[in-house]
Amino acid sequence: MPQITNLKQQVKNKDRVSVFVDRKYSFSLSSWQWAGAGIKVGDEVTEKQVEELKDSSEFGKLHDKALMWLMLRPRSAWELEDYLRRKSENEALRTAVANRLKEKKYIDDQDFAQRWVENRRLLKSVSKLKLKQELIKKRVPKEIIEDTLAADETDELEVLKVLVEKKRKISRYQDDQKLMAYLARQGFRYGAIKEAIEAEKEITT
Repeated sequence: MPQITNLKQQVKNKDRVSVFVDRKYSFSLSSWQWAGAGIKVGDEVTEKQVEELKDSSEFGKLHDKALMWLMLRPRSAWELEDYLRRKSENEALRTAVANRLKEKKYIDDQDFAQRWVENRRLLKSVSKLKLKQELIKKRVPKEIIEDTLAADETDELEVLKVLVEKKRKISRYQDDQKLMAYLARQGFRYGAIKEAIEAEKEITT
């Protein structure tokens, strides 16, 4: 019967353990997988167990890559699925990895949408329509987008006033028509744009 003859921490990836069966490298496991498997040097394993551990190895590799990618910034469920498709052709493996990450709450479209709106509000003067379009591109479910934006209490007129003041510092936007066209492209309503520009003129006159 095959035997585990060595367990060695990888040099390039300290979070993975190389497993040797009958003195030959067989597969590697993430540290958390190795701890869960409970295998040690001297253990005898069946061929079936070796194959199952090799499957676990592939799961661990894709899972850990995806997790590191998710740590860079919040992602939508669709973004994760797209990432996994680019990393593996194994649909069952991709589904298993995605399900585990969702179970561990690393992926949650409701939380993603809220964070997206909050972060965009902090970084830039942006309209609700623009936010909606951005979330649609991330394939966030329609009901989540609607609920998230409904809960956003930001006063768009105040956002517009700040944006108008900022854009007036650029020479081309001294022209009202060009400024209004720009603001319209950002998703702001015509009535609100006109009101914000009129308010700005009242302040400067």
